Amino acid sequence: MKIFLAMRNSCLLMLVFLSIQIPLAKADAVSDWNKRAGDIVVNANIGPLPAERTLAIVQASVYEAVNAITQRYPVNDLNLQATAGASIDAAIAAANRIALIELVPNQEMAIEQAYRDAIQVINDDSAKQAGIAVGEKAAHAVLALRADDGASAKESYRPFTRAGVYVPTVIPEAPQWAKRKPWLMTHAAQFRPAPPPDLTSEHWARDFNEVKILGRSDSQTRTAEQTAIAHFWEEVMPPIYHGVVRSITTQPGREITQNARLFAAVTQAVDDGLIAVFDAKYHYAFWRPVTAIRNGDIDGNDATASDDSWTPLIATPMHPEYPCAHCIVSAAVGTVLQAEIGENATPVLTTVSQAAGNRSRSWHSLDEFMQEVVNARIYDGVHYRNSGEIGAQMGRQVAQLAIKKYQLNQN
Repeated sequence: MKIFLAMRNSCLLMLVFLSIQIPLAKADAVSDWNKRAGDIVVNANIGPLPAERTLAIVQASVYEAVNAITQRYPVNDLNLQATAGASIDAAIAAANRIALIELVPNQEMAIEQAYRDAIQVINDDSAKQAGIAVGEKAAHAVLALRADDGASAKESYRPFTRAGVYVPTVIPEAPQWAKRKPWLMTHAAQFRPAPPPDLTSEHWARDFNEVKILGRSDSQTRTAEQTAIAHFWEEVMPPIYHGVVRSITTQPGREITQNARLFAAVTQAVDDGLIAVFDAKYHYAFWRPVTAIRNGDIDGNDATASDDSWTPLIATPMHPEYPCAHCIVSAAVGTVLQAEIGENATPVLTTVSQAAGNRSRSWHSLDEFMQEVVNARIYDGVHYRNSGEIGAQMGRQVAQLAIKKYQLNQN
């Protein structure tokens, strides 16, 4: 018995020793601050499009600051001096603070608190001060670069009507967004797709009837799992996609500049993707399912019967249907991640949807994740399959520009 107790105590001491020597894996400062910044931007209530732009600027600032210190990748034209030896964590905190205060000033108290919490645990030495300086300089440089990108352009939408005829008075979302200066594309219409299917075609009838059956609010065909997927992807704010990215950045063996670069590439691809998709949306001004299905008798197609009381599962977004914005975003994210980890990798991807009550979902491949988003918007009753497929194609095209810019195939 004494021998057994001695052996047990020795094992316990060994476990304690190992727990001290081998710390639990945790996210780095890039991933930690990405989560903080996402929460801050959501709480700012600025809407999904400005939120994506904000986080693209934040993550570009973080990457430039980190890379100026590690010098892992070629420098760009921001004229940041190499600052080897500076505190990377201090630089990340400072870059986030400067960019966020400028872009979401209504969250200044939360930003300052997050900054104090992060900065106070860093040794107070010259490396810390050098890190703060490079982080601030990087953020100011990126903010200056994007100051005239067109985000402040005034909305000037004119509703389609005839003099004296009533039309709904709600102004649709962001008709001016396509006027913004892209990060990666040469212009907003660079990847503008061909028109949606002709209304007399079999293709149109297929898409019309699929969403009519699966996307209606009281569908008897949509399964419980499909309904759960639909509500999960009702979320419109950036953190739902950034959670997927953090599934990669928090993996063991990741280097911090590599993570900063990945977030910069993803957020710029997404921001450009939304510029491209809003260009196409307002160029084609294609009708949403709720409009098309209630007017199925006027499209010239005998295979599309009208239903004048049809409603979608979720509220229809206030902008034209074609192409699918969720689908361009998810494909941009997924394609950048595929370039980063390789097409044959099988990571477990997990994220949370605030719209679904902070429920989480997981996928075992990036293709599975991207395809689910296309399907979800049909289950929601707000998009047609063709729009999802075209949106995903556009997202992959924009992503290739980010992959090339950041040389993601050359880790």
